[in-house]
Amino acid sequence: MTNRIVEHPILEVKPKKKIRFVFEEKEVEGVEGDTIASALVALGVVTMGHSLKKHRPRGFYCAIGNCASCDMTVNGIKNVRTCITPLEEKMIVKREFVEDIQDDIR
Repeated sequence: MTNRIVEHPILEVKPKKKIRFVFEEKEVEGVEGDTIASALVALGVVTMGHSLKKHRPRGFYCAIGNCASCDMTVNGIKNVRTCITPLEEKMIVKREFVEDIQDDIR
C-alpha cells in the first residue's frame, strides 16, 4: 500500500527510479525526486517526532523548511529538515524525540 499518486485523470505519471534507504532500522524505498519527508509520507509515516516540551506528536507540516516538525537525524546528523532534503540511496534516517511512536510504515 502507498500514499503515492500512481494514476491521475489529467497528468501523466511516469515511473521513476526507486531509491532504497533505511528508516528506523528498516530498509524502505522512495523514488527519485522525493524529499525524505515525502518518501516517508508515501510510506504511511504520519508522526515525524514529538515536541520537546509537551511530547505531542509532530507530523509533516510546512514542507518548505520553515518549521522544525520534520527534523530527523540523517546519516548521524541531527536536526535535518527532511521536507527540503533530497532523498539519496542508502541514507539512514531516524526520528528524534521518539515517545511511544507506533510503527506506522504499512
